[in-house]
Amino acid sequence: MRIEIDKNSGYCFGVEYAIEMAENELQKSGTLYCLGDIVHNDMEVKRLAALGLKVINKEKLEELHDCKVLIRAHGEPPETYKTALKNNIDLIDASCPVVLKLQNRVKTEFDRLEKKDGQMVIYGQKGHAEVIGLNGQIGNKATVVTSVEELDNLDYSKPITLFSQTTKSTAGFQKIKSTIEAKIKEAQTEKELSEIFDANDSICRQVSNREPQLSVFAREFDVVLFVSGKKSSNGKALFTVCKNLNDKSYFIENEDEIDPSWLEGADSAGICGATSTPMWLMQQVAEKVRQITGTEKELSI
Repeated sequence: MRIEIDKNSGYCFGVEYAIEMAENELQKSGTLYCLGDIVHNDMEVKRLAALGLKVINKEKLEELHDCKVLIRAHGEPPETYKTALKNNIDLIDASCPVVLKLQNRVKTEFDRLEKKDGQMVIYGQKGHAEVIGLNGQIGNKATVVTSVEELDNLDYSKPITLFSQTTKSTAGFQKIKSTIEAKIKEAQTEKELSEIFDANDSICRQVSNREPQLSVFAREFDVVLFVSGKKSSNGKALFTVCKNLNDKSYFIENEDEIDPSWLEGADSAGICGATSTPMWLMQQVAEKVRQITGTEKELSI
C-alpha cells in the first residue's frame, strides 16, 4: 500500500511557537502552568503534561501567586492580564501574532461602530478560547454566531461589522457574509450596502490555504485518515473538506481508533490533520497503517 502523510498538515506557526516556548521553560524549571489546553489535541497535552506542564482554568489563575503561566496561541481577554498583574504572575505570552492583530482590529472597529449604534458580529465557535479573547476586548458586546440561523436576531437597519475566528472555514464565513447581505436588502434600507455592512475575512491565511491543499490531497487516495483532537474547531472544518471530496475519509484522534476494515481493498492511504495536530502523531498513525496492511516500504512524507 502507498502510505503518505500530507506535508502541509500539522502545526500552524502560532501553535508551534507556543509549544516551543512551553518546552523551553519546562527544560529550565520543570514546571509551568498553562491557562487552558495549550492545543486542542489530547495526545499532545498528555505529552507535555509528562514534562511538567500543568493545565489550569480561570478560577485556578485567581488563586495562584508568584509563578509562571503560559498564555497559549488562542490569546486572552484583558481581564487575564489584570489578574496576572494583581497576583504577581509572570506571564509567558505565546499569543499568536495573527490573533493579537485581530484583537486590536476588533477593538478599534468596535469603538468606531459604537458611535453609530452599530452591531459587532463574530463568526466563531461559542466558548472557544480565541472567541472569548476577541469578545473580551469589547466587553463581550459582540454577537457570536456559528450558523446562519443565528443571524435572525440582528437589526438589519443598523450598521453591522463582521469578523471571523481565525481558524474557521472560509466557505462558512462566505455563507454568513452573503446571508447578512441578503437580509440587509430584505430590510429595504435606504442606505448603500457598503455604508451599513463591513465584512472582514479575518481567517488566518495559513489556515485557509489548507482547504484547497486538502481538496487536492483527499482526491489522491483510496482512504483518508484525518487526525485531530475532537475539540479542534479547525479540525472539524478541515475534515469536512476531506469528507466532501472522499467519502472514505475517517476522523480519528490517534492510531488506536483505526478500524482495519477501512483499509480493506485499498491501494493507498493518505494521512492528514488539523493545525493542532503534531507531526509525530500522524507518523504514529502511518506506522499503524503499515502494520495493519503489512506494508514494508518506507513511509512517504
